[in-house]
Amino acid sequence: MALDNLIFAQCILYFLAFVFGFIAVVPLSENTEDFGGKCLLFTRGMWQNENITVSKQRFIVEEWGPECSCSFITFVGIASLILSAVQAWRLLFFLCKGHDDSFFNAFLNLMISSLVMFTIFLSSTIVSVGFNLWCESVTESGTMPNSCEELQDTDLELGVDNSAFYDQFVIAQFGLWAAWLTWLGITVLAFLKVYHNYRQEDLLDSLIHEKELLLSRSSRCGSDLKTGLI
Repeated sequence: MALDNLIFAQCILYFLAFVFGFIAVVPLSENTEDFGGKCLLFTRGMWQNENITVSKQRFIVEEWGPECSCSFITFVGIASLILSAVQAWRLLFFLCKGHDDSFFNAFLNLMISSLVMFTIFLSSTIVSVGFNLWCESVTESGTMPNSCEELQDTDLELGVDNSAFYDQFVIAQFGLWAAWLTWLGITVLAFLKVYHNYRQEDLLDSLIHEKELLLSRSSRCGSDLKTGLI
């Protein structure tokens, strides 16, 4: 019963990981499309007057963020999405059929969960830090009259659609950090399953050892009895 509860809890967490991964991947994909493949994260720029006679300012991008940052985050989100769906389906099948992982499979799941948890934490950190740097750049560290959220309603004239960048990355951050917490729980449960299987293996080895001792004692008693009769 305890093992069934553990598998059921894992199944629920994998389902939540799928949901949060979906929440993160969708706005990231939309932002990549809106910005024409350019990466907003870690982008640097400054506000400048359009010319000497006109006081109107325009935001000039000095350097777009590395595209590999956005590509890595999207890849991690999609990989987490697929893996969580496969694992949820597999555990649901195990729960219905009454099956369980072997010690090796449980240990392998622990290693995979730990790796995914680490990569999602790295992705979440990249998004949070990179987006904060963009907001500091576009608001000039808060000296501009408009906030980063309000500037998404302003056409920055960058040749991209910046009408929803703030909402997209706020949702993506929520999805990634929530997914990280979920994978942290999955990793803890995977460790508990490995520990449970190890205890089961240890108990099985102890029972086999005790059986061998009993058999050796009974054979010794039988041989002593035969010797006494002779």
